[in-house]
Amino acid sequence: MSINKITFAFLFMSIVINAQQVAIAGGGSVMDWANLKKYQKSNEELIKTPDPNRVVFMGNSITEEWGRLDKDFFLNNPFVNRGIGGQTTPQMLIRFKPDVINLNPKSIVIMAGINDIAGNTGPITIENTAENIISMAEIAVASNISVYICSTMPAIDFPWSPGLEPGPKVVRLNSVLKSYCAKKGIPYVDYYSVMADSNGGLKVPEFTSADDLVHPNLAGYKVMEKIILSSLDSFD
Repeated sequence: MSINKITFAFLFMSIVINAQQVAIAGGGSVMDWANLKKYQKSNEELIKTPDPNRVVFMGNSITEEWGRLDKDFFLNNPFVNRGIGGQTTPQMLIRFKPDVINLNPKSIVIMAGINDIAGNTGPITIENTAENIISMAEIAVASNISVYICSTMPAIDFPWSPGLEPGPKVVRLNSVLKSYCAKKGIPYVDYYSVMADSNGGLKVPEFTSADDLVHPNLAGYKVMEKIILSSLDSFD
């Protein structure tokens, strides 16, 4: 092997190794940007045990933490948690079929968008975020699965990315989603109007802490549970 080929091979391997070490929002990697491996084994088991009443919750850390803070909500109901902390709607759209559709659920609950506004995987417009959520809904409808689109949760700021003024952007996104749901006859699950304070933030200290500002506490999740259960019952 020539010196040039050895040099090229060394550089190529260095690039591959460095790429694998790049931090990706949502715990993925350059080789698995949407973190498809996270639920792969669990998905395989669920596919073997179908449930005609299964409901899959698709989302980010707000959904994932829901399962951690109130495990009984998922254990005592035919609910499957498919939240991944830090993820944006482009990542969710990639994993929507393996993590959600392939589980053959009766219904799907989608709550997403706040990490797009935070820019976790780079700049994205409100319109593109809405389109990604709508695309997930359209995939569900085409698969004869009921879909529920949830409002994006309020946030006054992001501790990990301060100064972006997310409040008005969340309002804009929710307006687009609500209009789409009304046009298509899809249930719109409105957490926002109950959870938001007068400034467009998640209520402190009622539903989150001053150090967090984004993720609900247990009291917040309990309120959300009443809202989603009412929605599921209403459209059952």
